[in-house]
Amino acid sequence: MTCKPLIGLNADFRAAARTTPAFAYIAQGYYQSIINAGGVPMLVPPQVDEESAHRVLDACDGFLFIGGADLDPRNDGFMLHPSVRPMDAGRETSDRMLMAEIAERRMPVFGIGTGMQLINVQQGGNLFLHIKEDLPSAVPHFDAQDTNHRHTLDVEGDSLIGRVYGDGEIRVTSRHHMAIDEVAPGFRVTARCPDGVIEAIESEMIDWFAMGTQFHPESDAASALDIRIFEEFVDAVRAHAGQAVDPESSEFHLVA
Repeated sequence: MTCKPLIGLNADFRAAARTTPAFAYIAQGYYQSIINAGGVPMLVPPQVDEESAHRVLDACDGFLFIGGADLDPRNDGFMLHPSVRPMDAGRETSDRMLMAEIAERRMPVFGIGTGMQLINVQQGGNLFLHIKEDLPSAVPHFDAQDTNHRHTLDVEGDSLIGRVYGDGEIRVTSRHHMAIDEVAPGFRVTARCPDGVIEAIESEMIDWFAMGTQFHPESDAASALDIRIFEEFVDAVRAHAGQAVDPESSEFHLVA
């Protein structure tokens, strides 16, 4: 039988309004992409204590951090820029707690959008708070009228992203106004927009599969190549869990 790895996904959070209760939620593209890639998604609402977070991660083989609103730069010692729209404080606290434990465990992790930025800042990097001001010559990376706004991508061939996309012109879905400035130690840039904005990072540490994309391979406009990023991630999670593909069959077997 096929042994599908269990992948945790953090959920976003919306506070109660006058006519609606508070609720946790996640866009379908994230968990559907994990399902399509052969994993089992487990949705994780914001946790209120470390013990709960540890129990969640005990059950997971890997973790996907989704996108969303902005990380609050004050949590990393920077001032709040007027353009920043911080995510729910409870979600950010939970995400940072989960990410710290994931890094400690060297659990395979993939971050998308804000999720990539979280990996970077938790590991010692930092962010541009507003591309229009910090990189005024950059092309647009956000279009309020088009959630599937796309731009081209330059990739490093000797990387997971390079293996996925190969040669030729690449276009990806992009919707962000913050971006990585200094890359965290132990990571390297594996894709940029032609304007220089960092669009993907990967761990160079031999004991940790960790990667992030600023662009959104789970979006409605995703291509078949975009979906392969999730397949690579799920394969890495499966390998980390001590499983390998039998080349003579479609089954997965434990590695002794």
